[in-house]
Amino acid sequence: MPLMGGTLRAPSLYLIIPFLHHRYPSLRLRLRLLGHSIKHFSSPASSTNFAVSPQRHSVEHPVGNPTKPRTKQIKPPKRNQTELAQTPLNIMNARSLDAAVKEKKAKSVKQKRREFHESPAGLLQRGLDQCSKRGNTVRAFELYDSAVADGIPLSIRHYNCLLYLCSLPSSPGVSNGQGDSACDVALKDPEAKFNDSEVSKMAVERGFEIYKRICEDPDVEPNEATLTSMARLAAMKGAPHLAFDLVKQMVKMGMPPKLRSYGPALYGFCDKLNVEMAHEVETHMDTHGVIPEEAELAALLRAYAIKGRAHHVYRLLHRIRTLIRQVSEPTAEIIQSWFQSDAAAAVGASKWDIQKIKQGIVQGGGGWHGQGWLGTGQWRVERSVMSEDGVCKNCREKLVCIDIDPSETEGFARSLMDLPYFKKNRYEFSRFKEWLKKNGPFDAVIDAANVSLCNQREFNFYQINSVIKRIMEVSPSKKMPLVILHARRVYDETAAAPKNRQLIESWKRANCLYYTPKGSNDDWYWLYAAVCNKCLLVTNDEMRDHLFQLLGTSFFPRWKEKHQVRMTFSHRGPTLHMPPPYSIVIQESESGSWHIPTTTGDDLETPCQWICATRETTKAVAGGITSAKSDTDNMKRRTQQFVS
Repeated sequence: MPLMGGTLRAPSLYLIIPFLHHRYPSLRLRLRLLGHSIKHFSSPASSTNFAVSPQRHSVEHPVGNPTKPRTKQIKPPKRNQTELAQTPLNIMNARSLDAAVKEKKAKSVKQKRREFHESPAGLLQRGLDQCSKRGNTVRAFELYDSAVADGIPLSIRHYNCLLYLCSLPSSPGVSNGQGDSACDVALKDPEAKFNDSEVSKMAVERGFEIYKRICEDPDVEPNEATLTSMARLAAMKGAPHLAFDLVKQMVKMGMPPKLRSYGPALYGFCDKLNVEMAHEVETHMDTHGVIPEEAELAALLRAYAIKGRAHHVYRLLHRIRTLIRQVSEPTAEIIQSWFQSDAAAAVGASKWDIQKIKQGIVQGGGGWHGQGWLGTGQWRVERSVMSEDGVCKNCREKLVCIDIDPSETEGFARSLMDLPYFKKNRYEFSRFKEWLKKNGPFDAVIDAANVSLCNQREFNFYQINSVIKRIMEVSPSKKMPLVILHARRVYDETAAAPKNRQLIESWKRANCLYYTPKGSNDDWYWLYAAVCNKCLLVTNDEMRDHLFQLLGTSFFPRWKEKHQVRMTFSHRGPTLHMPPPYSIVIQESESGSWHIPTTTGDDLETPCQWICATRETTKAVAGGITSAKSDTDNMKRRTQQFVS
């Protein structure tokens, strides 16, 4: 029986048999038998018969010349396993197999997800999520009570959603445990009245009932979110000790507590002015590497100030100096109230060692000595601003400039590469680093997009060029600054204008233009270039969005203060506003005065407002006592020598 219904030719078999071997492994034995029997196939007289063996393919001359049988052996090319795996057919089959496996997995995941969403537990979760978004506590408890009555198994996600709703500051409709909400009770009984405290009390009671059910359910394991919600409920109940115990329970269960976990206990103790327990919570946070933010520090500062704990107030001011630098208006009011209090007036040294103060300033890096309150008497507290040279317009004291350790800058540059954005675009940034290494260093980096659109409706290349010229005038090396521009700005219609194209080409020839690839964020490029080159950064961007929040509050604000150059434009051209010659941070002087910067103002149009706290003091020096005024100028000069 002829194969494939007709004449069989050797080239056709030579291509078909390996394909069938690979595609259909179960047919290999049949193909071998078929190969042995092919030579017996008959064909029309006009066709040529071929004998094919499974090991080597032979071609016989036509049957019409039997006297000189000649056989020409055709050997298939030898291929190793790597070559066979890399053939187009095998690659295509492997890819199709991988795609099929992935598709099957995706279908199984989608199917499981669909089955869960359609299940009673999935419908309950969807309803609780909607209640959580809308803050509808009444509906959430109705769903919960119905699920418990129907025997629907609840997961920790269900419970966490319910506990979150219970721990909200005020829920205007909390179930009373009998299926009636506070609103329903009010409708049934018009004389019934519910204030916020009663509503919160109902929420706390239902929350503890739910937590008891969690503890009794062997299939549910509480997590950090569960215990944090319970800590909030404990604080609402007026039991900060219980909230603190829940944090300790997290540690015992191997859950690292977060800042939100400590909040209920810390705020609870501070509200009760229990400063001993508040200090214990603060110590527990430090032990487990949880860094407080301004809200937590302000709560501690308020409690210590009211209780008159001057030592802790002094310690917290220096901690705010390190972690926050500039304080918000609510925190500024707490600080101002402390300096105006009788407790602040009663504390302070009337005599101190000048050499020890000087040594403390050197060890602290400038701007503070850390030796405690200096001076006695009432404080004079006023709001003030600084001149361009950093002189307080209230007390005429000059602030100091605190330098940045070069090792900190290098460590910060390395830490940038560990951010998710840099890891995701590692290849592009490696090219950028090589380009910087080849064409750098630069004295300044220009955020071209920000510069061109400053007071402009359209992209202005000539405004960028004017800033470049101004930077070159003040640059020590007179070298052109680095211009960072997005690729779409280089090839759009505005850039295609002849004059704009001439500017772009001139920047390219000077090797000072780098345009970031499509889909990238140019903010990271100019930031990385400025940090690596230890140079100025020309931009009006305040760098306060979520991207720069990833950089933390320890080093980046100090670096920004020292390197950012802002600008304004007029008919005369650009005006550069260089970094201030003083540090915008809480400063404690040798004479005992304090200057606390606030976030009020702090831009080109409105200067930063400072709290200036001073009082009449005397100083002890070697050989006797001198007045503060006669010795202040000498100490200022000495301090400048140490911090420079």
